[in-house]
Amino acid sequence: MNKHAIAGILNEIGVLLELKDENLFKVRAYHAGARALETLEEDLDTVIAEGRLQGIKGIGEALAKKITELQATGRLEFFENLKAATPPGLVEMLEIPGLGAKKIKALHAQLGISSIEDLARACAEGRVAALDGFGQKTQENLLAGIRNREAYGRRHLWWEAFRAAEPILRGLRALPQVRRAEHAGSLRRGLETVGDLDFLVAAEEWAPVVQWFVSRPEVAEVTAKGETKASVRFTSGLQADLRIVPPDQFVFALHHFTGSKEHNVQMRQRAQARGLSLSEWGLVRAEGEGTAKEKAGAKRGGVGVGPGSIQTETALFAALGLHDIPPELREGLGEIEAAELGGFPRLVEAGDLRGVFHNHTTASDGRNSLAEMVAGAQARGWEYFGVADHSQASFQANGLDAARLRKQIADIAALNRSGRYQIHVFAGVECDILPDGRLDLDESVLRELDYIVVSVHSAFSQSETEMTARIIRAIEHPRTTMLGHLTGRLLLKREGYAVDVAKVIDAALANRVAIELNANPQRLDMDWRHWRAAAGRGLLCVINPDAHDVAGLDYVRAGINAARKGGLTAAQVLNTHGLSEVRKYLITKNPMAGAVGVKT
Repeated sequence: MNKHAIAGILNEIGVLLELKDENLFKVRAYHAGARALETLEEDLDTVIAEGRLQGIKGIGEALAKKITELQATGRLEFFENLKAATPPGLVEMLEIPGLGAKKIKALHAQLGISSIEDLARACAEGRVAALDGFGQKTQENLLAGIRNREAYGRRHLWWEAFRAAEPILRGLRALPQVRRAEHAGSLRRGLETVGDLDFLVAAEEWAPVVQWFVSRPEVAEVTAKGETKASVRFTSGLQADLRIVPPDQFVFALHHFTGSKEHNVQMRQRAQARGLSLSEWGLVRAEGEGTAKEKAGAKRGGVGVGPGSIQTETALFAALGLHDIPPELREGLGEIEAAELGGFPRLVEAGDLRGVFHNHTTASDGRNSLAEMVAGAQARGWEYFGVADHSQASFQANGLDAARLRKQIADIAALNRSGRYQIHVFAGVECDILPDGRLDLDESVLRELDYIVVSVHSAFSQSETEMTARIIRAIEHPRTTMLGHLTGRLLLKREGYAVDVAKVIDAALANRVAIELNANPQRLDMDWRHWRAAAGRGLLCVINPDAHDVAGLDYVRAGINAARKGGLTAAQVLNTHGLSEVRKYLITKNPMAGAVGVKT
């Protein structure tokens, strides 16, 4: 078990102990131990083998033994017993925004609440508002959180669905009976959340494919099984449907099951206006206009209109007088009219990215060191990498004050001069936008940075007018380079704060500030729906992973999806440009930008 997994367990132990009302110093010891592991730059296996674990600040004898046991066996009896002794409903309540261990403990002790259902009843009856430290507003927020949890429980983040779907798709494609296989639905369209998975297969021998699908180890329940269809539920809660069609029908089924519903309706209407009928089975002359052979063929495998059969979606669109429409744009939002007028420009792709800017290290709340993050970025073939740890107001994230930030700037400069890495490292900061719109750090230190990401991390309850004015004031600061996660939303968990997005976009355009498309799968913020109009006005996008560890750098894949849904091309995304061009852009905000550690 690696250090990050062990740190996660230590943090969970701390939470469980707090729920049990254990000594606060004991609770803090586990969180401190987790932090010590996350910031450990040495190899954990080596530290343990050399007997140096107990000498690390924050790790005492008892904790060292538990870490060693986890590292060696992957399990800890103390942790398992602690989980077994804690009512599962209390742990589940941690999923409600605004509920931490301290409040859950108070609810359990004073009202006997042991589950989300108990909490909902107590809130409905007004008993929670009467407790010290809660009040009417907290009670209303808890009820909203419970409602959101119920609504969101039926959907999954695109990233989680994609990671579940990819090995299944690879497995299907490897089967000898399978001619073609794709996933469809909202996953293929790159929608930010996914209800279920749809797999489509072209095959003539069906039984072995169905059997392989329903017998996967991740399948918790088979809900339906037929000759050409099957439905399962994975252990993660995701439902997945498999459909098998004849090879000649595949392209029509793929288009149909990719959707969206609105796109499909408009496509069928377009076909009808041309005397044709479009369905998952094929494209044929409409009822009364085709031959009996053509109509029968549609049911068997989709007889195409015109010479030859339709084998690709591009050919299907062409048969209806349209240029190809990328799956991400098929939302019924004007893409058909646009495809009639001309072809879409090539949308941005993951391979276009040359670097990223919004990333965290162990200096704030990241889980990998500066060197580890830089090495991870270089391994992904990027030309440059930006470090933007939190500023001091984000105390919960171990934010940096001016002195610590200046040390990090010096460390980055030294790393650039060392020649240890081919990639160039930019020194930045994710600077908190304070409630009145001021930035969290003084001009003197901001001037020393290559770039500044400004973000809201507090006072989410401000009115739309207040929040909008607050963000615009930060955008107007002469050192601001880009705005981070515009609405602060956390998908399937927390709605964004109230803000007039249109006014913020206007301010960004007026002040030549880029807006981030935060690629963290829980954020994907600014939303793709806003990008469709904003990019056309010249707003510059930055696709950032908001990575807190090396693995998080891969979140850019989710950001690319959202950018494609927003119709963005590579030219409209700052970090598809090379190092020299990016330096020139940053210098427009700060004459010293790009100079940190540059070799002379």
